Amino acid sequence: MKDLNKELGVYLVTDRRWLNGREFCQCVKHALENGVGFVQLREKNISREIYKEDALRIKAMCSEYKVPFVINDDVEAALEFDVDGVHIGQEDKGVLKARAMLGDDKIIGVSVSTLQEAIQAEEEGADYLGVGAVFSTESKDDAESVSLEGLAEICKNVNIPVVAIGGVNSKNASKVKSTGAHGIAVISAVFASSDVGEAARKLCKSWKGKTF
Repeated sequence: MKDLNKELGVYLVTDRRWLNGREFCQCVKHALENGVGFVQLREKNISREIYKEDALRIKAMCSEYKVPFVINDDVEAALEFDVDGVHIGQEDKGVLKARAMLGDDKIIGVSVSTLQEAIQAEEEGADYLGVGAVFSTESKDDAESVSLEGLAEICKNVNIPVVAIGGVNSKNASKVKSTGAHGIAVISAVFASSDVGEAARKLCKSWKGKTF
């Protein structure tokens, strides 16, 4: 699944810590049922056995909904589980190393916070960019801040899809879309909700410019 539609829509990044004991994969399924268009598995401090089980279950669900599924940081896991790709940070030559390991058919997304990082990631072969944090967020303490103007500048100067992350919700999604971004990456806006499916539905409608 290499051919990415530039309009990625609502991109779900997982974090089971927000679920308060609710069944993890079932919550991901509810989000998929309500329009989420991309899923990234990003789970910390769980056993390899649980991680693998989650990855394979979500892979099957994403395949059913024809939604790309990538794993955060772990290129070896992306290879082992044969998922659609990986999302990486600003490691030295990270894109080049990941591409050498994964081959040309897998998706590689890269987190960036500056125009220079964005251009470099594209030149090295990234398939999409995650840009943020555009708003304050509790999900990632060390996230660097990127203004909406900075986001717009990145969107204007690269030719691959750009997904905005960091504090995005149904109330500010339209501000992000006005920058030219191709999607919004969300964690707590979906996973912290008491109704994951409804939260995903509202975000998808908001991204499409519809009211609810």
